[in-house]
Amino acid sequence: MASIDLKHPATASARTNSIRTNAESQSQDSYYNHLTHQVQHDLKYQHEWNSLIIHTKSSTSTSSSTSSSQLLPRPLISGVAPRHVYIHPDDQVDMLKQGLNEKDVPVQREWVLPTHAREKWSLKKFAAVFDSIKTVPPDAAQSVEDGEVQKHPWSRRREKRVLMAVVNDDSTIVYYIVHDAIVKPRQN
Repeated sequence: MASIDLKHPATASARTNSIRTNAESQSQDSYYNHLTHQVQHDLKYQHEWNSLIIHTKSSTSTSSSTSSSQLLPRPLISGVAPRHVYIHPDDQVDMLKQGLNEKDVPVQREWVLPTHAREKWSLKKFAAVFDSIKTVPPDAAQSVEDGEVQKHPWSRRREKRVLMAVVNDDSTIVYYIVHDAIVKPRQN
């Protein structure tokens, strides 16, 4: 029969600690909070994203006080992926002409939209999300009111986009890139 060592109780998992420390700081609906933290955990521990931030206030606010910032339609996540999520086809051509590869171009912060597979999305819902964000998310050192994020020269063609994280009932998460405009397809 196995004995249980009560002197050294099991420590909480990283997911449990994340939920405990962030539960008090979120003011929106607990369903969206749980979904957001589940996606944040997946990005951090499964996909090795860095500098993850949960945003609840709009980044398009022109006001100088944080108290008057509008709430987002739902919490969004921003972070830095270990490699590029998407490079515009014209930028790919320019990079090839100059002899650059993906590693030569710094990775930018990306917006992530946590959703559930059972949610019904309409153009109106997507428009509300895109209207409430800037093209590039602010980083941790930059508050929402500081204005536009300095863009890298390769991002001159960047349209607003989000990485839509779709959580299924079995907790698997699938990611889709959703643009706010029509994007020229890559030519082979």
